[in-house]
Amino acid sequence: MSRALPRSATAVALLADIPSTGHVGEVRAQRFAMHGDGIGERSAAFVDFARARSEAGQKVVALYPSWQAETAERAVNFARGATRDDHVAGIAVDLSPLALSLVADQLAYLAPYVPPGMVAALSDELPKHLLAGAWLGNVSQVAGFPVSLRQQMSSLAPSVSYLAYCAPSRSLGRLRPSEVARTLPFQPVRPVQLLCSTPDPAITGVFDAHLPHAIAPVATRRLPAQPLGPAYWGTSKYVEFVALSAHPQALAYAASSLRTALCAWCGEPVRARPCPFCAGNATRPMPPRPASSSPPQGGSAAPGHSGTPPTGTRSGAEPGTRPAARAASGTRPAPAPPAHPSPGTRADAAPAPTREPVRRGRPRNGTALDSAPPTGPPAPLPPPEPEPLPDLRAHPVPGHPPATEARSTHPR
Repeated sequence: MSRALPRSATAVALLADIPSTGHVGEVRAQRFAMHGDGIGERSAAFVDFARARSEAGQKVVALYPSWQAETAERAVNFARGATRDDHVAGIAVDLSPLALSLVADQLAYLAPYVPPGMVAALSDELPKHLLAGAWLGNVSQVAGFPVSLRQQMSSLAPSVSYLAYCAPSRSLGRLRPSEVARTLPFQPVRPVQLLCSTPDPAITGVFDAHLPHAIAPVATRRLPAQPLGPAYWGTSKYVEFVALSAHPQALAYAASSLRTALCAWCGEPVRARPCPFCAGNATRPMPPRPASSSPPQGGSAAPGHSGTPPTGTRSGAEPGTRPAARAASGTRPAPAPPAHPSPGTRADAAPAPTREPVRRGRPRNGTALDSAPPTGPPAPLPPPEPEPLPDLRAHPVPGHPPATEARSTHPR
């Protein structure tokens, strides 16, 4: 049975010239290439899309590459002004074009199952479950990666190539065939699928000979080159790749690993502040899950988990506190009726009847002891007599003058 909502509360858009990989199927994020003569013409299509979605009661999560963000940021601002609400969130993602295209489609696939705030938070979580990067024949023009002068000079040699990773973390190093498998920064959960694209299919020999053997995918798909690939990698001599898990529960695991809090202003679950929708900086904890009436598997229901208090709870114990928590805090609950009068108990109050402790063993005369204490509830205590009020004249309150008797003004 599908758990999808009847209508998704979130619409996912991608503000860049990044075509879909088609890996997720027919579910795809809405693409806007942002082409045109001026900023108004480049943003018009997205503004109309955001206005229509807002009028339909949906929120829009707009992804755009952080390395090409100026036009997309202005388009998001135009859309927020046109809708006159905070239902449009712009999310900058620092990924390569192929990886960003895949993440946008994955978010569109998850949108019917999670609230809009979690869709925005998953844009930062999903790249942590991917291995994305590229094989580069030249690193002299690559931006956004730590490239040393020695690496730039050595990349001019025809036999030297590099591996650059943008997810789950950014790194760049020289490709050494004997160390490719050992230096992989991340291995997705098996089975693994591999997506790759290149503008020049004739240069894939070095890539095909080493990286697929280290990743060991069950399937490899070759896709057309992304239009923004040369702008991101700084060269046309590259092979871009994304390795992802093909496990049926891979996306569900990524979504369940989020730890979110509710935005105090708009109520959306957010992972980081400020809120991507209303820009609020205050959060409140998520409401607790309703307690289950059935006991946990493998044992009975523990006190504090059921709606009714457990039997045998002492009257002096704090409500809703587990016995283990009270023992850990170093405090013990007060017994129901005290067996002996405490220092604050009046001497004339009748003490409660005590129960005979269970004794083990046999006495010296050889007769057996009772192995069970007497049954029956203890007799209730009589109500204590009221304490006399203290005389404030004899014991003045610190910081206040002592009370004096009022003088009589009647004539004698």
